[in-house]
Amino acid sequence: MANSTLFQNTSSGIELLPNASPFHHSDMRENPLRTYIVGIIISICGNVLISVSLNIQKYTHVRQAQRGLKPYYTSRLWWCGVLLMGVGELGNFAAYGFAPASLIAPLGCVAVIASAIISVAFLKETLRATDIVGGILTITGTYVLVTFAPHNSTHITAMLVQYYAMSLTFVIYLFVEAVLFCVLLYLYKMQKLKHVVVVLLMVALLASMTVISVKAVSGMITESIKGNLQLLYPIFYVMLVVMVASCAFQIKFLNQAMKMFDATEVVPINFVFFTASAIVAGIVFYQEFDGLAPLDICMFLLGCLLSFFGVFLIARNRTQIKPQDRTFITMDKVPGRRYTESVQPEASTSTYGSLADRFMCSRAGQSDDS
Repeated sequence: MANSTLFQNTSSGIELLPNASPFHHSDMRENPLRTYIVGIIISICGNVLISVSLNIQKYTHVRQAQRGLKPYYTSRLWWCGVLLMGVGELGNFAAYGFAPASLIAPLGCVAVIASAIISVAFLKETLRATDIVGGILTITGTYVLVTFAPHNSTHITAMLVQYYAMSLTFVIYLFVEAVLFCVLLYLYKMQKLKHVVVVLLMVALLASMTVISVKAVSGMITESIKGNLQLLYPIFYVMLVVMVASCAFQIKFLNQAMKMFDATEVVPINFVFFTASAIVAGIVFYQEFDGLAPLDICMFLLGCLLSFFGVFLIARNRTQIKPQDRTFITMDKVPGRRYTESVQPEASTSTYGSLADRFMCSRAGQSDDS
């Protein structure tokens, strides 16, 4: 196995051999820089496909509503968008097997930039000055964080993931996350604290586990494809269950946030929280910043901040297309009628039916006059 120089089997389990680093293998089979670049390219392509998918689905929703056609899920174009979304997410999944998690997560800003460009070019949305400034800041931040991100390329194996999962640092990190999530869930469910930060913090805490498990599963699948079979180890299936469960609950809380708050508020905050949680997860679990110079760390964080601010400017106050039902006519649009909030009182009140009675009396009076 690729990590035979790192671990040995003992009566008490698996132990790390002395003077062995879990980040460097003696039989590296490819250029680490090339693997790193491959991960970046796959992630960028995946995020571009996701942005194209979102705009295709958005265009389908608007077109179906304006033309009064069948529901959007009957459109072939909408299903093409869903297919592109799946391919893009699959690309992001694969990218975690080639590059550090602390780099792949911030590259999600590429989807925001591409989506803004596509919406202006093809959906004829308004190009604002803040979009240009935000795009420049995001591109600059992306370049900085890619340049100064950790460049180590670790072969993720089952034994390595098991070693990381049993480390004291991760156990403490997991305990703190669990306690914080329970407190936030209590505030949200029991105290009815419906605040965007509370909901998206829960999403971010789940996202950190998603990033850890996705990178573990993707890395072990990548190693298996190369001939170093990892799918026979129980840790692979443990991480697979964690990945599916954390993704499901993450989507659930994110959808609740989208229902309660405007997308222009949810998108930038969620991007910042998700990226921060992914970076912390990469540092704590995979120890991706070990050996990185302080200057590189500072420049990497600066690149993240520039990307955060750029995404905020792009998403801020962007108008949302909310097509209305063409068959619905609001009361204030009825010709010759003055708009009132209450058309008919409740049946339990003493004035129930008085509006109809007055209407009939007025009609009777007009008939007598004529």
